Amino acid sequence: MTENKETIIKRAEEAVLHTYNRYPLVLEKGEGVYLCDTEGKKYLDFAAGIAVQALGYHYPGYDEALKRQIDKLCHTSNLFYNIPAMEAAEKLVKASGMSRVFFTNSGTEAIEGALKTARKYAWLKDKREDHEIIAMKHSFHGRSMGALSVTGNEAYQAPFRPLVGGIRFADYNDLDSVRAQLTDRTCAVILETVQGEGGIYPASEEFLRGVKALCEERDILLILDEIQCGMGRTGHMFAWQEYGVEPDVMTCAKALGCGVPVGAFVLNEKAAKASLAPGDHGTTYGGNPFACAAVSAVFDLFEENQIIDHVRRVSAYLEEKLDDLAEAYDFIKERRGKGLIQGLEVQGRPVGEIVVKSQEAGLLIITAGSNVLRLVPPLIIEKKHVDEMIEKLVSAF
Repeated sequence: MTENKETIIKRAEEAVLHTYNRYPLVLEKGEGVYLCDTEGKKYLDFAAGIAVQALGYHYPGYDEALKRQIDKLCHTSNLFYNIPAMEAAEKLVKASGMSRVFFTNSGTEAIEGALKTARKYAWLKDKREDHEIIAMKHSFHGRSMGALSVTGNEAYQAPFRPLVGGIRFADYNDLDSVRAQLTDRTCAVILETVQGEGGIYPASEEFLRGVKALCEERDILLILDEIQCGMGRTGHMFAWQEYGVEPDVMTCAKALGCGVPVGAFVLNEKAAKASLAPGDHGTTYGGNPFACAAVSAVFDLFEENQIIDHVRRVSAYLEEKLDDLAEAYDFIKERRGKGLIQGLEVQGRPVGEIVVKSQEAGLLIITAGSNVLRLVPPLIIEKKHVDEMIEKLVSAF
């Protein structure tokens, strides 16, 4: 018999390190775009495990692919080849149009690999050990020491200094600000194609193209973080593809495995030829057969079911409905986003209160920054789910 919610939460609080202020929900199972808690309450999921569950829960073909792999092999290490890693890498290369893949266990680890790639690329040119990286204010790239060092948030950084050195911060969507931070030691610029935790801010085309031009002019690497906004969420497989601005290094994770923990950093030919070599980087679990079977299945299911075309259709409807909300409620300052990564900036009301009231109404949404409601639902939502979300959100308001 399942224990009651209070007992489960109490046991978790006694055994798990308290680094999250969790909502008092114990989620037990999911189906399609819905989750259920241990008390049998059903929730429309517009959080998707923080943009992870792109295919929702128990999408046809996904579970079966993982079960087949479990019956074969889950781990071998990178001392040997395995077929799922090869297939997943081929599909990621094809989808991105880039050159080489390194699989990791998480988005944070993908960022670490990208930063090492940039520093090695520059070191091979001049053998200097004082290279710098330009990152963006209000960015978020992860919690490890390297990823935290390029995360432009004082509150996250302060308790953990000294961080990795040689990081300069520029203003997002301000090319002059980036230009002002360039020195003869700069080896890379890193930014999110759509800032997620910072408040759902898409890069402007002028800004992204301008940064790319600066990088090409100085032979430094452009690193685009697509961990949250990639894998079809904006209506393109990767958000940068809408701009026509290919990075030298791209990081991805979250929806890459649709629930199985996996990430990757992907290099174009220039970066792949002149950066990391045997002995420079490694991982025990990264690229294991089980995780890569998930990645391979995700790419197949995206293609077979035309997921990206679906995102473009349903996101237009979502944007229309959210714009109507912004018109109807004075406390909604604006809607921002692309595709199925959307934010409603709220003023004069605590967003945390709206999130809790939404849960009471049977809707899961999350926040971005201190004043933005973030909507990152499974990519398989239909118009009827948008309508249901709006109804529940209005009741929460």
